[in-house]
Amino acid sequence: MFRPENPPETLATAARAAEAAGVDELWLWEDCFFHGGLSAAAIALATSTTLVVGVGVLPVPLRNVALLAMEIAMLERTFPGRLRVGVGHGVQDWMAQVGERVGSPLTLLREYTTALTALLNGETVDAAGRYVTLSDVRLDWPPSTPVEVLLAATGPKTLALSGELAAGTVLTSGTSPDAVREAVSIIRAAAEQPRPHHVVAYVSCGLDDDHADAEVCGSAEQVAHGARQWIDAGVDTIVLQPRVGEDAEEFIRAIGTRVAPLLRG
Repeated sequence: MFRPENPPETLATAARAAEAAGVDELWLWEDCFFHGGLSAAAIALATSTTLVVGVGVLPVPLRNVALLAMEIAMLERTFPGRLRVGVGHGVQDWMAQVGERVGSPLTLLREYTTALTALLNGETVDAAGRYVTLSDVRLDWPPSTPVEVLLAATGPKTLALSGELAAGTVLTSGTSPDAVREAVSIIRAAAEQPRPHHVVAYVSCGLDDDHADAEVCGSAEQVAHGARQWIDAGVDTIVLQPRVGEDAEEFIRAIGTRVAPLLRG
């Protein structure tokens, strides 16, 4: 994880460090009012060659769905197979702060996810929803490879929506292994038919020191052992999240060179 509290100008170096260290994926997130998530993803992709970059997540009230589809398609065609994108409600206080809070975030997310998925699949979309309105919209340059739409979810209604519509779910830091099992159960129950559904979870991590506020901490061996609890609970992608103020490059190198080999083994 490259935290949004890090200066934007340090992202390119961090992305190169992640690729050199051999991490599978580098994840970003978009909080108000730090980095723009898509521009950050573009920087990380452009300054690496094989690194997969995840954005978890983009708040849907801030972007017209057609514009987001255009941006994702542009990045995916340029860096095929290297972009993962999640969307979510957004923090409601922040959405109110910028004048974009809606009466029913769940309705917006349903309409938005449906339209976004169809647009990224190259379909012509007409929509006349409560929040999403499209008339004969089709991307001229749709993604050249499939793009998974992930949803950020915590509560049971949004988890069920993710199971119904999305290709995967992003779970926030603080979601315990037991809570992951419960979430996976809700997601699977909501799917109309069995299909792949990828679960991404952020897990706060403290390396070498005993951080009382970290979900996994200690030596590389202790961190790997702790991380397996989330993997065993049903997480497909575990995103280790450093504390605020920690040196991003140092943390990334340690995860790539010391922790990741233990997890792969």
